[in-house]
Amino acid sequence: MNTLLLEAHNGVLHITLNRPHCRNAMSLEMVNELRAVLAQLDSQVRAIVISGAGGHFCAGADVKDLVTAGDQLVALNRAFGSLLQEAEAVSPVVIVVLQGAVLGGGFGLACVSDIAIAEGTAQFGLPETSLGLLPAQIAPFVVRRVGLTQARRLALTAARFDGVEAGRLGVVHFVEDDGQALAERLDEVLGQVLRCAPGANARTKALLLASVERPLEPLLDQAAQWFAEAVTGEEGIEGTQAFVHKRKPGWCK
Repeated sequence: MNTLLLEAHNGVLHITLNRPHCRNAMSLEMVNELRAVLAQLDSQVRAIVISGAGGHFCAGADVKDLVTAGDQLVALNRAFGSLLQEAEAVSPVVIVVLQGAVLGGGFGLACVSDIAIAEGTAQFGLPETSLGLLPAQIAPFVVRRVGLTQARRLALTAARFDGVEAGRLGVVHFVEDDGQALAERLDEVLGQVLRCAPGANARTKALLLASVERPLEPLLDQAAQWFAEAVTGEEGIEGTQAFVHKRKPGWCK
């Protein structure tokens, strides 16, 4: 990987965006590498932690790519949208650790995470319209994260805001004072995630995401079927037996 650092241990894959010279701006190469990593996940990965090198998460799209894309602009832009779709849909729990710049595409990536932890001084925003551009692939995910009213305000003013405001808006779940507090919160969240059965988490995530778009009746029918499969499946049997015998289930490490 030329733009990413990867480290895996104890069921957790740590992905570091590694272009610190440009605040980890999202190049097409980085998009392709992230998509390749997500496509190759195996059942051992229970959580993904995405952070940025050099004190920043991601400052948005790499403008150099936009200038040189020519007639490939549509494909380039759509590739980033595909990355957001794929990152949102993967079975493992996706956690983002946000410092410094969380702008444009970086903001979009934060919006598809399951759990977001931010430093209070991090800078969020959708600067596209101030550059004469559109947050084209990001917009639907921002709307789903913060609601249409707030998304309109943020996109149509290109306003910058800090981690505290991001917490108030619901972009992030935890706001911490410094890097040490971020690390401690991440450890706490990972401990919570790893207490949950991986298959149950994957199905629950799929159910929650489907609830945004699918009609209620067929969704509840599907949920009932998944529930029955869970009760009689390997994880359900192990979980209930562990509860009865007052021990930890096998997936807890």
